[in-house]
Amino acid sequence: MKISNETKIGALTAIGITTLILGYSFLRGEDVFGGANKFYTTYSSVDGLTVSKPVLVNGFQIGRVSKMKLQKNGSTMVEISIDRQYNVPKNTIAKLGSAGFLAGKAIIFEEGNSNIFAEDKDTLKAEIEGSIMDNLQPIQTKAESLVNKLDSSLAAINKILNPNFQKNVDRSFMSIANSLQTLEGTTKKIDALVSTQTTHINAIMANTETVTSNLKASSAHLTSITTNFDKVSNDIASANLKQTLDNAGKAVADLQATIAKMNSTNGTLGQLLNDKQVYDNLKDVTASLNALFIDLKANPKRYVSFSVFGGKKK
Repeated sequence: MKISNETKIGALTAIGITTLILGYSFLRGEDVFGGANKFYTTYSSVDGLTVSKPVLVNGFQIGRVSKMKLQKNGSTMVEISIDRQYNVPKNTIAKLGSAGFLAGKAIIFEEGNSNIFAEDKDTLKAEIEGSIMDNLQPIQTKAESLVNKLDSSLAAINKILNPNFQKNVDRSFMSIANSLQTLEGTTKKIDALVSTQTTHINAIMANTETVTSNLKASSAHLTSITTNFDKVSNDIASANLKQTLDNAGKAVADLQATIAKMNSTNGTLGQLLNDKQVYDNLKDVTASLNALFIDLKANPKRYVSFSVFGGKKK
């Protein structure tokens, strides 16, 4: 049977179209022959991850990304197709990371140690591996800090190389040298003064030692005086101070009673001190006596008569 050219062209065209469709579907990550398990995981960010990206275990590809769908909360649900000949432990972690410097992103399985395997359409735990830029961030920070320090060092060096600064430094060193020279001269003067006054210093030390000895010798006398004070204190303490104080109190009370009587007008002394009439009478009597004595002195014959021969006055 002879096949026409038209039939051959049609068959080849159908085969080519089928191959193209199957290849396109394979490149999109679709399971063309239905021999793969579907697993799902969710990432907050899928930067660099696309459909048909590989799924690796220790660098070996066991599947690929078959579908990606954006969720309402902003995360992305990723469908993973894994060849059924590979068993995936249920606690396996699907980590989104880098497949190489030029290969871009991939999903790397960190297989768990569970004896239970994940089944078709199960959800795996997801993690995101830090990117190269994230790993280089600390180095970048250190480099920026180093550059800042280098700039500060260069600025300090430029300031040191400034002629005015050099002049100030030279002036400072000269001042320090002059200060050291002055200090050296002062030290020499102190040494000379100490050497010339050594005799006086020795005499002062000797006098100090003598004073110390005298104080030590006087300590015995001070001890004796302290003992005498203690004895006097004991004698005073052992004396009958209560009776003495009682007698003194009684004497004060008697004195107060006497003063009270003197201030009152009942007694003679009180009337004499407080009654003005008695005072006036006493004053008049005194004046009369004074006048009597004056008259007696002036005219004694009025009051006294005597005769040497015993005759009487006529």
